[in-house]
Amino acid sequence: MQKTGMAVTGDEIDEETELAPSHMTAATGDMPTYQIRAPPTALPQGVVVAASPGSLHSPQQLAEEATRKRELRLMKNREAAKECRRRKKEYVKCLESRVAVLEVQNKKLIEELETLKDICSPKTD
Repeated sequence: MQKTGMAVTGDEIDEETELAPSHMTAATGDMPTYQIRAPPTALPQGVVVAASPGSLHSPQQLAEEATRKRELRLMKNREAAKECRRRKKEYVKCLESRVAVLEVQNKKLIEELETLKDICSPKTD
């Protein structure tokens, strides 16, 4: 499907056509003319392509496919939940250790405050 000797504007070109410069020049000699070429197809003549790949499956195959996909999704979800619980447990352990450190630090600061109060306060005997 080739048309030759036809000037084409950008509005007339669709995705399946290709412009190739012609060996002929326009009547004015200023602008070259272009030929419209259809893209080469990878399929040989007479090959029919099905509209959707799912139309070739039987209802039983579709049910098995749906079951397999559901099981895969559930397995992935279980793994994600397991990982989420592991991260949460690690986070809680980190918080608990931080609380322990801050409690020790708080206790030391309270003792230091008491010591400073004893040193700075006037003693009455």
